[in-house]
This record gives sequence, structure tokens and C-alpha cells, in this order.
Amino acid sequence: MTAAAAPALPADLDAALRRLKLAAIRRLAPELLVTARTQRWNPEEFLRTLIDAELAARDESNARTRMKAAAFPVIKTIEEFDLAASSIPRATFDYLASLEWVRAAENYCAVGPAGTGKSHSLIAFGVVAISAGHKVRYFTAADLVETLFRGLADNSVGRVIDNLLRADLVIIDEVGFAPLDDTGAQLLFRFVAAAYERRALAIASHWPFDQWGRFLPEHTTAVSLLDRLLHHSIVVVTEGESFRMKQARTRTGGRVTKK
Repeated sequence: MTAAAAPALPADLDAALRRLKLAAIRRLAPELLVTARTQRWNPEEFLRTLIDAELAARDESNARTRMKAAAFPVIKTIEEFDLAASSIPRATFDYLASLEWVRAAENYCAVGPAGTGKSHSLIAFGVVAISAGHKVRYFTAADLVETLFRGLADNSVGRVIDNLLRADLVIIDEVGFAPLDDTGAQLLFRFVAAAYERRALAIASHWPFDQWGRFLPEHTTAVSLLDRLLHHSIVVVTEGESFRMKQARTRTGGRVTKK
């Protein structure tokens, strides 16, 4: 035998809850009313259960919205991160996972060879930030510069930067993957300068800082950008063999075939 369905709410209550956009309460109230009567809950217990359910539903919905707005290319988590195989010190990793640097508008800068966990760590800490209620936005450096370029057409670069900095944490991956022209370098500098001491940045590059002149055409721009980026910054230099190459060897029995 199956339990009888809980009676529907009176139409006026249902309409009022719909109008107030209390979707979780509207959905759960009929069954909880039955439970409350059966178990003789006091009014405060019943009300608290309904409110807690509504708050939990809204928190989950807001987290989904923030996750979608972050525009991560893939989802990576700190639980999946192989810290034992990484060159990130445990104390540094724990500090980054605590998000104190996000709240303090500091920066996280990871530099090192491809496949050594830079992008994974950026995205994983971004996911943690979203779970903690922060707004996050992910870009590759090329995509960020292209977004800023579009603002040149109608002289709205400043407004575009302000909109992007509504996020508490902006992730800029693959810095230096492709060289920038003078305009692109100036736009990247404007963004970093605008974020300075206002918002946290997380940046990954395979170029050591003393070689950023390879993709930033103007020495003065490179120096000024790094000055602001590194002033309040946690710097991690990743080392070792690419995790992806290790996984490829595992799948092919220790051999990686080049085509």
C-alpha cells in the first residue's frame, strides 16, 4: 500500500506563496503540515523547518547561477587535485583553499610548465569560492583581451572592466600563450590596474615573470603590470612532468606515441 498524498494547500495560501516566490515552501508545505500534525510539532519547529528548506533551495539555486556565470571550460575540484604529486606546498594550498586571499583582494599567480596543475588549481579554487558565495569569472588571457577589445569600438572599455570586476575573483588562464600587440597589452594592463586592491585575480602562465617581455611588447607595460599583480600576491612556481603525459603513459603501458 502507498501512503495517501498530502492534501493540497488552500488556493489562497498557494496563490500567496506563488506571489511571494516561496517555491520551496509551496512545494513542501502540504507534506510538512501532515508531518507536523502527526508528530505534534510546535509552531516554531514547523516554521523553522519551512524557512530552512526555502533558504537551502535558494542557496543551491544561487550557487548554480554563479557556477554558470563563471564560464569554466571544465569543472575541477580541490578533492581531485593530486597535491602529493604537485609542487604546491601544503601550507600554501590550504591558505588558497581558505579563500582568505579572495576576501583580502590578493592575487594568486601560478607559473610553470604545461600540465603541472596550474589551470586545475585556478578552477578548483574558483569552484570553492563559488560554494562560499563569491562571484567568479573565468577567462583565458586571449578571451579577456578580446572582450576588452570589443569595448574600444564604442569607447566602453571602462564600463566593460567595471562590469567584469563585479566578480569577487577573476581567473585569467594561459597568460602568454599567444603574444599581445601594443593595444592588447595596454588593455590587459588597464584591467589588472583596475583590479588592483579591489578584486582578487588568479593568473596562470607558463612563462616565468622575468620573461614576460616575450609576449608583452613594451617593457614599461610589463614592469607596471607585474608591479601591481605581484604586490599583494601568493606566487606558486609549479615544476615537474606534465600530469597529462603521465596519464598518457599509463594508458599506453608506459609508451607515448608521437604522430
